[in-house]
Parts: sequence; C-alpha cells; structure tokens
Amino acid sequence: MALPKEAFTIGVEEEYQIIHPETRQLHSRAKSILTKAQATLGDQVSQELYLAQIEIGTSVCQSMEQVRQELQRLRGEVIASAQKANSRIVAAGTHPFSHWQEQKLTPKERYRSLQSDFQQLTREQLIFGCHVHVGIPDQELAIQVMNRARPWLSTLLALASNSPFWLGDDTGYASFRTEIWGRWPTAGIPQVFESRADYDRLVEDLTAVGIVEDATKIYWDARPSTHYETLEFRVTDVCLTIDEAVMIAGLARALARTCALETEANVAIQPVRSEILQAAKWQAARFGLGDTLIDLLAGRAVAAPKLIRNFLRYVRPALEEYNEWDELSEIVEAVLKGGTGSARQLAEYKRKGNFDDVVDYMVAETAKGT
Repeated sequence: MALPKEAFTIGVEEEYQIIHPETRQLHSRAKSILTKAQATLGDQVSQELYLAQIEIGTSVCQSMEQVRQELQRLRGEVIASAQKANSRIVAAGTHPFSHWQEQKLTPKERYRSLQSDFQQLTREQLIFGCHVHVGIPDQELAIQVMNRARPWLSTLLALASNSPFWLGDDTGYASFRTEIWGRWPTAGIPQVFESRADYDRLVEDLTAVGIVEDATKIYWDARPSTHYETLEFRVTDVCLTIDEAVMIAGLARALARTCALETEANVAIQPVRSEILQAAKWQAARFGLGDTLIDLLAGRAVAAPKLIRNFLRYVRPALEEYNEWDELSEIVEAVLKGGTGSARQLAEYKRKGNFDDVVDYMVAETAKGT
C-alpha cells in the first residue's frame, strides 16, 4: 500500500539577501539580525555561507495554508529584525550588482572547509535558493520518487526563475543562479537508482574517492535528506513572493505524491537520456517562461505555457486530493500572465534604468503579504 497522503508533509527553507538601505548593496549584518530574530524564531532562522545571507526554515506543514502562514510569520520576523539592524531583506537568486569579492564568509568550520576544498567555487557562491522537503518516511519509496520526478525538475525551475542579473550585468539568463551552482562536482540532476542500497553505494564511492566527506555535500536538484525522512527538492531559486514560494512547495509535494502512486502502480519509468535532461534544465535556466521549454516525455520543444499546463494536468489528481488545485493553479496562471520573478526584475530595470530601483522593487515584493 502507498503511504497515506498525510505522510507527505512539507517543509520549506529559504535563503535571503541582507541589503543596505541606502547603497542597496549586500550588507554583512547576519549576526545582528540573527540575535534579534532568534529571540522569537529560535532555530527556525540560521546563518548561511556569507554574512550577507540569512536562512529560514518552516515547521513541518500538512497544507499550503500552513506553509503560507509559516512563510508570512518567518519572512515578517526576519524583515522586522533586519529593519532594527538598519537592513532590508530580499528574496532573489542573485543580487543585481554586489560583488562576491566584497563579501565576508560566515566564520563557521563547515564553511571554512568548503572554501578550503572548493576554493573559487565557494568564493563565488553568492546565490540564494529555495529547498522544499516532502515527507516520505519510506527510504525505498523516496528513491523511486526521485527517479520519476527527474523529467519535471526543469519545469519547477522555469516557474521559479528569479536571478537574471550578476555583478551589474543582465546575464541573458532567467536563472543565472543555476549556472553558478551547476559548476560544483556533486550538483545537477541525479541519476536513476535501482534502490536505496544503490544510492548508498554511490555515496560510499564518492566518499571513498574524497570528493565529499558525507552525503550532506551531495547537492543534486533532488536528494534524500540526511537529517529528515524527506525528499528534498533543491532545484529552484528562492522565490520573490510568498505566493510563488507556496506554489513551488505545493507543486513539489504534488509531484512527489504523483510519483509515489505511480511507483505503487508499477508504472514504467520512461527513459530519458541524461544529455537531454541537462539540455532541458539549461533551457529553463536560460529562458524561464520566455521561450520554449523541452517536453522530456514527448521529446520535443514546446511553448513554455503548454509545458506548464501539461505539468499541472499531470499533478492535478494529487492537488485535488489535497484540496489545493484551485489555489495553486490560480497562482501558476498568474505567473504565466505576469511573469516570473526574473521577468519582473527585468521589466523593472527596463522601466527605471537602474539597479537601485530593482532592489527597492524586490524589497517590496519580498515583504508582500507578510
């Protein structure tokens, strides 16, 4: 029997930028903000790689309503704490113009180790993501869900693309964060695994050859969590608005539920070459929803809205099972109409002609609904 729908819980982690209110540059104020925010949020707010970053993690949620309430509370408290520390908060995958050379690494052994091992890749890792944990307490099932979710990871990425700028340039990418992140040796789309034992053997092999110290340093776009009984979706930029974060969390849960039911029904996994999977991911990072996307199951390029609606049809039974179809399909249609975070940043830059206004726009969007 498949796991009951209640087993598919949700948790969301978001990484935020800390912004100087006058210069709009990244602002190394994490320590001061943490001191204030942890007074009310405890360990739901934490440090990240750089002192200009801060991360939140929701409690375990059963519904999108709970996810929304958690994000409203957590974003709101972090924003309020930042204001007390003469700072602002932005949820975007990259900063429009701040340079990584000017940022300070958080003085923590794990981050020092990353810098020692990966050198320039660590120094340039000035990016901000969203991780969605979907509860799957069966380890074997989690692997099979990961196998089946692979063709749809690039679709989630396209919907959440929110990082068009890098070091003061329009990169031409909807998610340039994806290109920065993809250089790491254990980043990318996971392979298909026969079983949990097959996955564990790969982790052991990677550890044996010295590429990683343990499974926490495997950074695939989806992976079994090392700390929780979850499958962690790591493919997307942090979302600009709470609505978009709720959308990605709900779609990730619906995708996991759909893939779990297919596993129970012994639906065959359609093989897709790794090169085509990578091409689809690149296409999503390059264009977001602004051009064609690759329909991996049909083996052809299609208009982005068509693929998004195909995905919605695929997960609709799961969304209806959770009574979330109306809310999430409405948010998806709003993104198709109004543009992703990346498209909206670019439109703001085109209207105003300077990055300060883009940052101000992102500050306002990040706080919307808190």
